[in-house]
Amino acid sequence: MDTLLRGGRVIDPKTATDRVADLLIADGRIAAIGDDLDAPGGADIVDASGLIVGPGFIDLHSHVHSIAGQRLQAMDGVTTALDLEAGLMPIAEAMARAAADGRPVNYGFSASWSQARAYAHLDRVPVADFTASMDLLAKPDWQRSSSPAERRHWLGLLEDELGAGALGIGVLMGYAPRSDPDEYLDLARLAAAAHAPTFTHVRELIEADPRTPIDGSEELVRAAAETGAAMHHCHVNSTSLRHVDRVLALLDRSRAAGSRVTVEAYPYGAGSTAIGAFFLAPEKLAGLGITPRSLVLVDTGERIADEARLREVRATDPGATCIVTFLDEADPFDRAHLHRALAYPDAIVASDAMPISWAGDGRTVYEQRDWPLPAGGHTHPRTAGTFAKSLRLMVLESGTWTWLEAFRRCSHLPARVLDEVSSGMRAKGHLGIGADADVVVIDPATLTDRATYADPTRPSRGIRQLYVHGTAVVHAGEIVTDALPGRAVRGDA
Repeated sequence: MDTLLRGGRVIDPKTATDRVADLLIADGRIAAIGDDLDAPGGADIVDASGLIVGPGFIDLHSHVHSIAGQRLQAMDGVTTALDLEAGLMPIAEAMARAAADGRPVNYGFSASWSQARAYAHLDRVPVADFTASMDLLAKPDWQRSSSPAERRHWLGLLEDELGAGALGIGVLMGYAPRSDPDEYLDLARLAAAAHAPTFTHVRELIEADPRTPIDGSEELVRAAAETGAAMHHCHVNSTSLRHVDRVLALLDRSRAAGSRVTVEAYPYGAGSTAIGAFFLAPEKLAGLGITPRSLVLVDTGERIADEARLREVRATDPGATCIVTFLDEADPFDRAHLHRALAYPDAIVASDAMPISWAGDGRTVYEQRDWPLPAGGHTHPRTAGTFAKSLRLMVLESGTWTWLEAFRRCSHLPARVLDEVSSGMRAKGHLGIGADADVVVIDPATLTDRATYADPTRPSRGIRQLYVHGTAVVHAGEIVTDALPGRAVRGDA
């Protein structure tokens, strides 16, 4: 159905325009923007007066691969949710599964470096499932340096995945931080030759462990300078901790020298990962400035009492998801670190959204098609609230961003990271005539995040309408339960 959004404040970050106008959606694209537009016969007319109309948010870092999780993201303003830090493998299987199940918002994946290495090192056949990836994080044999033959093997696998539609290479270097840094340079050379970006969870910083083979952020900017590859630094807030000023200054110098380095952040003081991750070993926590009690198991709510209990859980259930508190949002000093990460020029908002799980009857379920979601869902609140919280903090409360700047960071810049690898992304992240009708309509008077660590699946409030390829996924502030218009975003083979 064609839709006319009447009299909203239309913001296009590509052209830096911000004005009251009508916006017409027809055949899944932006058809017209202007004053007093005529509505085609049968069009749905939506009164957008007093509301903000802009391009839907593009999340470069979402591990949500379910209808339930994507509905939470849609209620947060997201129209495209991409798993690019970790990726999935095989890429064809990941896209086929999503297409078969249906998705509320657009989806896509990077080529998974960790799964490719596990295949090369362990002959572990990759499965396009995030829980399988989480289980892998605690298995040390794929984390060691590769032999020359193993390196050739996984580089070839990644090259094949790029040819099959992957949107770059996802590199979980933080989970294999003792591997040979030369491997990362080879990976960056492959990415540069394929005109594909990399998305890196960097290895530990020198401040966290002086024994690291190379400082994680230094490694990324070195690879960018030496290879010319486009290098994306994932969640700079959670990997830099209280050293974020040093890291951001490093990225400044790299960008000023002409390297293609981009960066993302999210507005929470806690992260989420597998309890068996390398950097959560008891002897590593002091370097991160945390203790075992900084860790909470997602499925049970158990706070890890001491080092003995941490060792026990890592041995018996290393793939269990946990919340890791690394900054205290109640502390003004720590809160300022988060603010500076988000305020950094051209920093992109990305959620690192995690799967939602429901435990019961001796099993764990990762999908629910009922809406509202059943009670008892476990995840990180960033899954439901990253974008609304970022806008609340940076636009509504601090005035650090204008609305135009907010759409630049949440919609336009993330799309531009992928322009070279995916021609389909060029029609996203802006409101040009002919652009994809991935559109969000926001009520600034009511916009807020509502998800908490205790109740992480509470949807954000204030997203009045959300369109994906012109189909309403959110209407009048509520999920349209039969709308599954999401499409695959593919790399150009």
